Amino acid sequence: MHVEAIYTHRVECGEALEKILDRYVSKLLTEEVVLAITSKIISICQKQVVHKTACSKEELIKKEADAIVDTDCNLCGIYLTIKDNILIPSAGIDESNGDKVYILHPKNVQKTAILVWNHLRTKHRIKHLGVLITDSNITPMRLGVTGIALGWCGFKPLYSYIGKPDLYSRPLQATQINLLDALATSAVLVMGEGAEQTPMAIIRNVPRIRFLTRLPTIEEEKSVKISMEDDLYSPLLMGAQWLKNKK
Repeated sequence: MHVEAIYTHRVECGEALEKILDRYVSKLLTEEVVLAITSKIISICQKQVVHKTACSKEELIKKEADAIVDTDCNLCGIYLTIKDNILIPSAGIDESNGDKVYILHPKNVQKTAILVWNHLRTKHRIKHLGVLITDSNITPMRLGVTGIALGWCGFKPLYSYIGKPDLYSRPLQATQINLLDALATSAVLVMGEGAEQTPMAIIRNVPRIRFLTRLPTIEEEKSVKISMEDDLYSPLLMGAQWLKNKK
């Protein structure tokens, strides 16, 4: 597998995402590649920003989060929240790489992935193309960020080993690879988190991927998520005092 970061100009608030894609991605697209796009430039294009003079970050997090853990222990001012059914710090709100603004979680992220997929496939007459919208996230009891997929289109999200034999011919019962987050982590590593100015990446020769020429079904969109009650971390998650936002 090969991941190539794409250098761009510094994206400014309100720019058209399609024009950015046409300028930087067109010459790199071939059949059976995955285009990863950081959610931050999508938010910036959508004008999903709030000037820091408008309110405090704490107020903004409480407004944007779907649920937030009720605790006085918020290390470095980071809050444990749920946003769009994803466990993510501070409702996905970020200050880095923004000019005196808070950058919010993108709107309609799955719809955006589908729009990008349709635009690029039609414009470049490509049959098999994957689109992945990424963000950085943290793993419990591990230091540092990795990647997570917020939206996707063009390929099966999971590779299942269920029923396949292990080294000793015993059928595996539960193992599935989350291609979305695995590819997002690879892309986030290459794109970087600082001043690299590489908000997109092309991923080639992806193993175990199955490209689709249709939109993902509702069942496929739901297949990569699990309820808090059924999660392995359920004893911790359900034990927390969650304050739900009544939007």
